[in-house]
Amino acid sequence: MQVVILAGGLGTRLGRLTAKLPKALVPVNGRPFLAHVFALLRENGLTRTLVLHGHEGGQLEGTFGDGSAVGVEIQYRHDGPTLLGTGGALRNAADLLDDEFLVLYGDTYLDIDYAAVVAAFHASGKPALMTVLRNAGRWDTSNVVFRRGELLLYDKRNLVPEMDFIDYGLAALRREVVDEIPLERPSDLADLYSRLARERRMAGFEVSRRFYEIGTPRGLAETEKYLAARA
Repeated sequence: MQVVILAGGLGTRLGRLTAKLPKALVPVNGRPFLAHVFALLRENGLTRTLVLHGHEGGQLEGTFGDGSAVGVEIQYRHDGPTLLGTGGALRNAADLLDDEFLVLYGDTYLDIDYAAVVAAFHASGKPALMTVLRNAGRWDTSNVVFRRGELLLYDKRNLVPEMDFIDYGLAALRREVVDEIPLERPSDLADLYSRLARERRMAGFEVSRRFYEIGTPRGLAETEKYLAARA
């Protein structure tokens, strides 16, 4: 299955590290972070990728090229002169998307069974699936109501006490839902997810391993430690 990697963020919380460097290229244990992600995907049999980039994104293309050096196939699409947000970036790349695909963020390391996610997506019969983790405020702000295997609510702006799960950061989508994202203006993929959840068009799949991310100095340090132990 095609994997779409959203790598267009500015990475402002990392300060000088990302002033002239895309966040996905921040060094982690001697390698660009995204190289670790590509290796993980390859372990899971996922070798066809589409990288959507913006800030200093040309460096990503210069570093990885067609992906042959890291054992994957890579296509790219640049936001253009204006950052489009996660939803807008996906809409901007609609012509490169397969009929169904996985999507994740370029600053996350999600060490789970991807085949199980794909199987659950197909079994659901829905056009979208969100992976969720029981969070209870441990790693970030909980934003999902997930009960008895059903995704009942996702909203990262309007929080309610019943939210004890969090969007894990990996979703499976059919291309048809991308057509619902507004054209030619910035948008957040979370807005699409929130509406799909309300309309019961998005399935949920619970994972149990915590996520790792490099969006903050603390997250970067934790990710470095985890990847060093995993090597």
